[in-house]
Amino acid sequence: DGSGIAYFEGLEPKYEAYAQSRLMLVPAAGGKPRNLSASLDRAVSSFVFAADSTSMQVTVEDDGASYVANVDLRDASIRPIARGRFVATNLASGGGHIALQYSDPTSLREIYALDGGQLRKLSAHNEDFLKEVVVGATQDLRFKSQGGTEVHGYAVMPPNAVAGRRYPTILWIHGGPNGQDDDSLAGGQYQRHLLAGGGYVVVGINYRGSSGRGSVYAKAILADWGHKEVEDILAAADHVVAIGLADPKRLGIGGWSYGGILTDYTIATDGRFKVAFSGAGSANQLSMYGSDQYILQYNNELGPPWKSEALWLKLSYPFFHADRIHTPTMFMGGLMDFNVPVAGGEQMYQALRTMGVPTELVVYPGEHHGFTKPSFLKDRAERMAAWYDHYLQ
Repeated sequence: DGSGIAYFEGLEPKYEAYAQSRLMLVPAAGGKPRNLSASLDRAVSSFVFAADSTSMQVTVEDDGASYVANVDLRDASIRPIARGRFVATNLASGGGHIALQYSDPTSLREIYALDGGQLRKLSAHNEDFLKEVVVGATQDLRFKSQGGTEVHGYAVMPPNAVAGRRYPTILWIHGGPNGQDDDSLAGGQYQRHLLAGGGYVVVGINYRGSSGRGSVYAKAILADWGHKEVEDILAAADHVVAIGLADPKRLGIGGWSYGGILTDYTIATDGRFKVAFSGAGSANQLSMYGSDQYILQYNNELGPPWKSEALWLKLSYPFFHADRIHTPTMFMGGLMDFNVPVAGGEQMYQALRTMGVPTELVVYPGEHHGFTKPSFLKDRAERMAAWYDHYLQ
């Protein structure tokens, strides 16, 4: 009815990287904002107003899923209205109707209507494509990390996997760190299925620092990068070996963005991986100050280098202790990446060359943090697959 303006409010600058946006409502005429999601220890990712202006519908990240909830604007009570093993995103409304994007472990994103709390499929753009491919089954993973923290994740099996057989296994690490591996075939989850199609078990881990498990879980890595996340990644490797999925002699690791950064941290900590891929990552974090986009986070979470030199050097241990790394590693990035500049990969490539460790560097001209040119996307997928195959198959 035009009486209020809704918006997202981030956390205080110290916690800016551990995104858990609050849903706020302020009177359009002016006044004190209300926090509508104060009772919800989860991130809200999209919202619409109901036609009668007495409530809002929101999407909520929750432990690998993303559900739709109703927020009563009178008392800020929150009630799930469409929940399950799926990911709902990008709510939109018009003419009294609500639509959203939907994906689950066997489907790419499609448009659904939300009618009285029920989901109704409207589009089928990807069905013909999915008929042409075989998608491996996805298994839930739950295990304890060092210190007893429970960590959740997923294992995507090779298509037509044989029960009881151990497979070469790749730990594919999501970026962020805010964000989560989830119950969908879309977005970053598609990469796990693409690799699984090559005959691998592919593991996604919602390590500490990820969203979907609450604020305390997300903030656990505050100013302590490459520590608890690495413990969780190594615990995942132990777990998939223990339950009989992974061949312990054929383990690989990789990721993009913070997933690439965590790859560098992990191979500088543990030598069990036979091959690694670090995309759009960095290891000499000190050199990123002023050259990437994270100055707000750096100044508030870590402090500037001249005030916290020891911390910056500690967080840069994969570069300053590159002699610990013996894993053949491919580094990759876009020449125009202003998010994590390609220098992060170039530095580690030269460090491993200096140490005599097998390594490759691939730089794509004109590309930013997220690639868009189809021929480069194809080339990237083929190079990654060939790199893993050379060492694991």
